[in-house]
Amino acid sequence: MKNNQSRAAYFSEAAETAIKKYGMLQKNDSVIVALSGGADSTALLNFLNSIKEKYNLTLYAAHLNHGIRGEEADNDEKFCKILCENYKIKLFVKHIDIPALSAEKKISEELCGRNERYAFFEQLSSRLNAKIATAHTAGDNAETLIFNLCRGSSLAGASAIPPKRGNIIRPLIELTREDVEAYCEENSLEYVTDSTNFSDEYTRNRIRHNIIPELKSLNPSVERSLLGFSRDASEAAGFLDGCADEALNSAKEKYGYNAQTLLSQNPAVLKAAIAKICKGENAGVERRHIDLILSALKNGGAVELKNGKKAVCAQNIFRIIGEKEENNGFLLEFNKNLTFSYLGVTYRAKAEENLLKSKKMVFRTRKSGDNFTFYKRNVTKPLRRALSEQKIPSELRGSLLLLCDGSTVLWCSELGFSKQGREAEIEINIL
Repeated sequence: MKNNQSRAAYFSEAAETAIKKYGMLQKNDSVIVALSGGADSTALLNFLNSIKEKYNLTLYAAHLNHGIRGEEADNDEKFCKILCENYKIKLFVKHIDIPALSAEKKISEELCGRNERYAFFEQLSSRLNAKIATAHTAGDNAETLIFNLCRGSSLAGASAIPPKRGNIIRPLIELTREDVEAYCEENSLEYVTDSTNFSDEYTRNRIRHNIIPELKSLNPSVERSLLGFSRDASEAAGFLDGCADEALNSAKEKYGYNAQTLLSQNPAVLKAAIAKICKGENAGVERRHIDLILSALKNGGAVELKNGKKAVCAQNIFRIIGEKEENNGFLLEFNKNLTFSYLGVTYRAKAEENLLKSKKMVFRTRKSGDNFTFYKRNVTKPLRRALSEQKIPSELRGSLLLLCDGSTVLWCSELGFSKQGREAEIEINIL
């Protein structure tokens, strides 16, 4: 803060600097302020209203009544309504019984409230074509960072609260709670105080009340120091993400990723690539899963993940699988000029009438005893072994579409025509 500069002036300067640094606002933007009525969000609403003409902003506010604190929560809602009436800003209010909903979903009230709050904001954002401004500060970032580290966070988790994410902006992210309270005092801003903020029942409150003060005894500016660390972590995570994309592109194969190519990467890039694969497949992973997957990449094997997924490395191919596909017993007799659909794919098959009369050909899934003769090698093998040699994932084999004459496979959706299928001059095309 500059000499003789008021705390309110410093607040406004720091918030507008953050807006410019992170490209949060453009001229003629519409912005929804996430308004709880507390000091942070009240200060944010006041600040954005003060620069409204400069950016030609259209401002809205949104308040979610969680139904947790009864009359106190209703009073917070009334406060927000009066505040927005004074600013002539349209306020959107939603009521949700968070205690009942969290019990139904079997998650904490803290997490349930956050999920419902952001879902409400996103609905409004889509409807109004507006950005969402939240009042997160450097203190909130410090709490999130500590919380994530305690849970065994990755580098991405150490990024804590980003200043901007998609359509969400956080103009106060480089300010502290003390800055917010000074701004409110100098501007004579009234605000409400959530009584649950004083309870250590919630994890973040325990961090705020117990850990942050201890850290401040070591460094009074610890919140800004941790904010700098989070920004460095975010930049490093972004760089690793780009390296992971390159690694995955180089390792990509038809049914997964080449394990040896992945293992040739820098360890940090490899872990980032594994995490990216799992996230893309909605397979929840923790640090312990990553370590187990690394072992599977080196030695082969499988790792049980969250959400019913499994990481598998076999025949030097790494992939994420869900429930194993079972043989669904599909059976269709081959008639002339046949067109049909199977597992969302439409096929057209043709064969000479004499061939159709001389052979009883059917489209089906595999059975025990099926065999396949490779055309160029003129080698006949059990279909099971042929599929294994071609590295067809085991979880796909039961649902592969075959054209068979008895136990002789004439065509396989993954192997193509066998020697017998080629000699029979059958046409099979995907439409």
